[in-house]
Amino acid sequence: MLTHPPSRSSASFSGPSGMSSIRTGGGGAGRCGGTCGRGCTVMSCTIFRRLTTPWPHVVLMRAITVGARCCSSIATGPEQATVRVPALSRRGTVMAARWGPTISAQSVMTCTAAGDCLRKTGRLIAGRSAAMLRARMARRGGSGGVGAFFRLLPGGWFVINGSVSPSAADLLRWYDRHRRTLPWRALPGQSADPYRVWLSEIMLQQTTVTAVIPYFDRFLAAFPDVTALARAPQDRVMTLWAGLGYYARARNLHACAQVVAGRGGRFPDTVEGLLELPGIGTYTAAAIAAIAFGRPVVPVDGNVERVTTRLFALTDPLPAARRAIARQAMTLNDDAPARARPSDFAQALFDLGAGICTPRTPACVLCPWRDACAANRQGIAATLPRRAAKAARPVRHGVHFCLTDAAGGLLLVRRPEKGLLGGMMGLPGPHWRDAPWLPAEALAHAPAAPRLRPQWQKVGQVKHVFTHFTLLVDVYAARVDTFPNSLVGAEGMVHPAGDGAVALPSLMRKCVALAQAAHVFD
Repeated sequence: MLTHPPSRSSASFSGPSGMSSIRTGGGGAGRCGGTCGRGCTVMSCTIFRRLTTPWPHVVLMRAITVGARCCSSIATGPEQATVRVPALSRRGTVMAARWGPTISAQSVMTCTAAGDCLRKTGRLIAGRSAAMLRARMARRGGSGGVGAFFRLLPGGWFVINGSVSPSAADLLRWYDRHRRTLPWRALPGQSADPYRVWLSEIMLQQTTVTAVIPYFDRFLAAFPDVTALARAPQDRVMTLWAGLGYYARARNLHACAQVVAGRGGRFPDTVEGLLELPGIGTYTAAAIAAIAFGRPVVPVDGNVERVTTRLFALTDPLPAARRAIARQAMTLNDDAPARARPSDFAQALFDLGAGICTPRTPACVLCPWRDACAANRQGIAATLPRRAAKAARPVRHGVHFCLTDAAGGLLLVRRPEKGLLGGMMGLPGPHWRDAPWLPAEALAHAPAAPRLRPQWQKVGQVKHVFTHFTLLVDVYAARVDTFPNSLVGAEGMVHPAGDGAVALPSLMRKCVALAQAAHVFD
């Protein structure tokens, strides 16, 4: 059971590092607001109230509304009573559950101002089913994953462990000292270039910063502004993109440039306006709006998702918890410093996730938010975010033919616009399928023309991993003296092998390299 000291107690109990103590009203009209089960009401932070738990000493959290803010109080046992309250600009949040003593009622919140408390705070009554609690939290704007906030225990007990949104000022001070220098990032005191920000964000989708930098530099040299990119032939754009993968991004990049050029070269400066452009989704729109135009939004990429999961010790596995994590991430910029510097704050989150809060070995000791991080306090940061077990990646099979002539020409075809590698040049071959190709049925799809009798040799197999499946390609190679005009007209184009002017995706480059290594063309 919880025990209360005399209501006029003036004792002070300090909380963890970086947290202030809580003062709750005591006695008469200034009592504890019904959270203790005695029908009290919290009025203001005037008197300290001690909260204790019997042995074994476990962390116990109770959420209390104080005036225009939400306060979170914690008791860790008779010997050490600690109570924490966020600053006015911080946000109290209920997190993962532990077992503890019986509590008749508990107030749970994900809010800052009193108005938010009335709308989002849910009272959890012992004995309610998890399904009912989950539905109630969802209706009030809380997490759809009940396990991320609390757990009911045998006998109707529940104990809630909590955290408070960290200070944006702390993160921005760290960022000012440790920010990365990137070719698309404006220097301190400079304004971001929307074209550079947009180009980098499209390239960075599913791709690392290290891989993107040389491509970004080449694009910027070839297309210094969005108008130059819009005027370029699509083949030229695809050639410079070749090897970066996810080729639909390049086609959408070109289409988006043409739309923006039609608007006079000016990008929309709102999330809603950016979402109307080709190839721009929710994250990309938020990132461009925040970085390039100073809109106070939080772009939630993998880095921000990981930081948020650990800050609040959200243990529900991905991908089911992704929406709840995104909702929680949207609270990170509630502080005034974050809203005063939205561009820097968004990039600070990216740098924190990329350099400190890394996937496997987070450097918690160097983190500016370590004191506010629930996962760090619980010692589980390296285990988050948790992921549901992945289904085995399916395997598909393909066949491609590498045919050259005496002059070194290579027969290529343009792939269909829709589908993987859409619109790219590639080696001839049948569709990819689930079953392996037998040699006889594979050769039935080889390039053919009257009086053309190439001697096909199977030179090996290429393995290429796409996002959702693994592709095994049998590669056949042959050499002819010259390409008949009928073959070129029906099949595609002839280009010098290894010609950098042709945009070959990495899969096709692997196939060509395998054929060349077999010395079939010597």
